[in-house]
Amino acid sequence: MNIFKTSILTAIATLARLLSGFIVMKLVALLAGPEGVAQLGQFMSLTALLVVFAGGGVGPGVVKYLAEYKGDDARVASLLRTAFSFTVIASLGMCLLVLLFSRPIAGWLLESDQYQWLIVVLAVAQMFVALHNLVIATVNGMMDVKRLAVIHVCGAVVGVLLPALLGYFYQLPGVLLAFVLSQAALLIISFIAYRRSDYFSWGNIGWQVDRDNFANLARFSLMTLTSALLAPIVQIAVRNYLAGEFSWEDVGYWQAVSKVSEAYLLFITMAISVYYLPKLSAITDRGLFVDEIRKGFTVLMPLVVLSALLIYLCRDWVTELLFSAEFHGALYLYAPQLLGDVIKIAAFLLSYIMLAKAMTRVFFWSEVTFGCMYFGWVVLLTQQFGLVGSMYAFIVNYVIYFIFCAVVASRYITKM
Repeated sequence: MNIFKTSILTAIATLARLLSGFIVMKLVALLAGPEGVAQLGQFMSLTALLVVFAGGGVGPGVVKYLAEYKGDDARVASLLRTAFSFTVIASLGMCLLVLLFSRPIAGWLLESDQYQWLIVVLAVAQMFVALHNLVIATVNGMMDVKRLAVIHVCGAVVGVLLPALLGYFYQLPGVLLAFVLSQAALLIISFIAYRRSDYFSWGNIGWQVDRDNFANLARFSLMTLTSALLAPIVQIAVRNYLAGEFSWEDVGYWQAVSKVSEAYLLFITMAISVYYLPKLSAITDRGLFVDEIRKGFTVLMPLVVLSALLIYLCRDWVTELLFSAEFHGALYLYAPQLLGDVIKIAAFLLSYIMLAKAMTRVFFWSEVTFGCMYFGWVVLLTQQFGLVGSMYAFIVNYVIYFIFCAVVASRYITKM
């Protein structure tokens, strides 16, 4: 399957996820205003962090090595059993850790321990989400894009119905609870779809710790967990910093624009992760490798630029549709955010080389460096320009990151 067909199918799945996410965001905006949206953003960051840590971050490794081992049933079975064992160990450990620190987590994240019960529910639910992510990685590694799209569409339906129902009866706490439960319920949907595939085997599910597979997955675990840890923590730190310098209402504006950005870029990032990671992992020929990267820029970058331009021209309508009239104060933040988005995707197309070729050390230090650097730019530029300085920080950081990724990609291709 080529990148165009993959992009179409992932676009369908992404649209369903976007509609689900924005219906939930719209509901929170109506129930609790900008402050509620900011709180939801904090909680979503924590959920994203725990989900990746719960599964041990082996998803990208499963995708990479399944793409390489495809056709060798014995190696595939050994890899998947080891990945299952890795996931179970990590999710149980994370569950115990979160249960132990549920009260301070609630106080730090939401500035109130009244949501401690929600953190407890999340601690248990993340085990089911971790197994769901393992199934998703398996389907992705087999490059079964159609089945992957079906799973995401069905999951999006659940992601709308449950928050709408619980939000109607229990307001913001109900929406937050439904967000957790709907994530956990995805395991039922994904496993049913996986069970019906021609590559499913009960022999692939079981306890095994193969030393080589464990070591390979551990390398990807380090890369994935580094990224997963830093991104939500940096976002939480930025929100807390902006709240201290300005107000939670301003944080709500920042969160709203960031959410719009994240939403439309999801079309692109899903196509990159679904298509490029297994594709680049399997390619060893230099010419084919360069051609795939070139195709990515040729197909995806015009879509990013066009999407960013449309969002900017329709920003008034988009903001009121997705949030409410209370969020008009965020309109001036769109231009720098959208410019940064274009640079971000250009960098991502090159950064996936580090994942596909398991450049563990380079990836690790780049994530740490640029994560810390982004927060530093936010502090520096908001002091000079106010809230919009946080968007300028986004641009500056990704310009430098793009240059870094271009150097890494060039050196790798030269050595092929």
